[in-house]
Amino acid sequence: MKNLVMRFVKDEEGATAIEYGLIAALIAVGIITAATTLGDQLSATFDYISSELASASVK
Repeated sequence: MKNLVMRFVKDEEGATAIEYGLIAALIAVGIITAATTLGDQLSATFDYISSELASASVK
């Protein structure tokens, strides 16, 4: 029983898997944030182009 407990304490595979999971989650949050920001800027650009085209066709 003591040998089993000592092997469990020394085993670091689970810790490595958790670290990889945290890194993947951090990367996902970064991608989502970048995509949201880029989407907002892209939407503003298309709104500007649309309004410019609308005002150019009225003249």
